[in-house]
Amino acid sequence: MLNLPSMGLLEFFFGKKFPFKFVYSDDYWMVDLGKHVFPVKKYRMIYEKLLTVGAKRENFLEPQPVADEDLLLIHTPKYLKKLKAGNLSPGEIQTLELPYSKDLTKFAWLYVGGTILAAEQAMIDGLCVHIGGGFHHAFPDHGEGFCVLNDVAVALEKLKKEGKIQKAMVVDCDLHQGNGTAAIFAKKDYAFTFSIHQMDIYPAEKSSSSLDVGLWSGDGDDQYLAALREHFPRLYQKFRPDLVFYIAGADPLEGDRLGGLAVTKEGLLKRDTIIIEWARRMGIPLVVVFAGGYSPDIKDNVAVHINTIRVMQKIRRKFGGGNARRIPLPE
Repeated sequence: MLNLPSMGLLEFFFGKKFPFKFVYSDDYWMVDLGKHVFPVKKYRMIYEKLLTVGAKRENFLEPQPVADEDLLLIHTPKYLKKLKAGNLSPGEIQTLELPYSKDLTKFAWLYVGGTILAAEQAMIDGLCVHIGGGFHHAFPDHGEGFCVLNDVAVALEKLKKEGKIQKAMVVDCDLHQGNGTAAIFAKKDYAFTFSIHQMDIYPAEKSSSSLDVGLWSGDGDDQYLAALREHFPRLYQKFRPDLVFYIAGADPLEGDRLGGLAVTKEGLLKRDTIIIEWARRMGIPLVVVFAGGYSPDIKDNVAVHINTIRVMQKIRRKFGGGNARRIPLPE
């Protein structure tokens, strides 16, 4: 064990400089959801933790609300009009599972802009973290499961339209299947959607991803990590995406209030290493979004997300930045 009397473990791993950017806005945690299970406060807590371990304000990028024309690449005009006017029906609000407000709409427009910015920055630096995003249950014509707009889908489609990427992969490791994202890209061969999730929870009716891996309550670290290793790096090697959207949910964690996969923090750290390291070994840019996490103690969710950043830091130092370096993989 290294003797680090004046330095915390996180500071040891991070050092004083961050070789990639974070996208964050204080407005993310200002939206009032009442006594809701979704912990928007975690965004601020992650930001503050990063500052304590050496991040500077110049390491953070401030997002701007997404333009309507970009949202229309995925979402229907009718749905966007309803959101803006506050004309969602009681049934639509019930499906959304969030209390509607103008601030909620502002939050949604902003987090989509955040994921777009983070994806663009990842194409420059090789890695980027959006301290937000990952709202993968939103469909073109409605929101559900705490997700108003599908930020990953809009960002992917925008970068494709602008010619910045030709192909992209969504690696969804949230506890819940990314049904909205899977449905959106079901017939689009330039997007590969991978989802590893718990089967016996929401959504009851799951869309078909390019590849779904369904696990069950209590499966734990061994089965979870074995399932990932079965498919990575093979999927990267086969599909060769220009960009990976990594939905690094904290909700597979043991004790989560909305699930039961019972993966430990150490298991989730190994998950992050598998997904991030193999992408960077191949020189594939990767953007992280944080999605869900519903532990009784919000600090546990924050710790999982900080661990993801810690893994990124170590891998960035080992394999460098940008998207030029490609290390051959075994056949």
